[in-house]
Amino acid sequence: MIKVNDVFEFLNGKFPVTDACDFDNVGILVGDKLSEVSGILVALDCTKSAVNKALEIGANLIVTHHPVIFDGLKSVLAGSVVFELCKNNISVISMHTNFDVGIGGVNDILCERLGLKNVKKFEGYDGYLLNSAETDISNPCLLADEFKKSLLFPVRFVAGRPVEKLLVCSGSGGNFISDAVNCGFDGLVTADVKQNHFVEAENAGISLFDCGHFATENVCVKPLEKMLKDRFSDINITAFEPNFIHHN
Repeated sequence: MIKVNDVFEFLNGKFPVTDACDFDNVGILVGDKLSEVSGILVALDCTKSAVNKALEIGANLIVTHHPVIFDGLKSVLAGSVVFELCKNNISVISMHTNFDVGIGGVNDILCERLGLKNVKKFEGYDGYLLNSAETDISNPCLLADEFKKSLLFPVRFVAGRPVEKLLVCSGSGGNFISDAVNCGFDGLVTADVKQNHFVEAENAGISLFDCGHFATENVCVKPLEKMLKDRFSDINITAFEPNFIHHN
């Protein structure tokens, strides 16, 4: 009999919650850790559609990257995601920044998806672990096009000098542009980039690639599904990857 806590302990062994950033909220965030697991849904976010999908396939555990509860809740009302989870006895495990920085975690998966090589861990200005990596595509415009093809997502970018060495941060990492500039990188690959970060890259003559928060992190869903299937082969485990963000 596999319990919710068994799944958590497996994930925690690979991506310890103690490695999460101080601001984060990770671990078993909803439910009963002693509940027997009937099925697992793996998703980037615990949305209402994810809850409905879990009910459809008979899963009583959802494993997400983004925390289902991030800030403190002042109410849990009918129709809210947390209410529906509790009403339907569905537990949630969220592995966020600890999964980002771990070996085999989101940043590593992203580098593999983008075809980057010589991937190593790099400590940012705030102690957060990013990846350094290299590319054989020196033209930043061609590189942006390759990223778009790899992630099936639009890329906003500043084209600087020829690219060889890149700093990589899945999700929101525009603030690491200063690390890229000061530590001799030719570019930064990340998402949620603000205008001032684009300006800093332009003035420094390096490239900056905003590949989208969803696209740079949703790459982890299938690999996470595989990790869980390899460990819990007797349980039905399903990846759920809806992209509800549209571009025209």
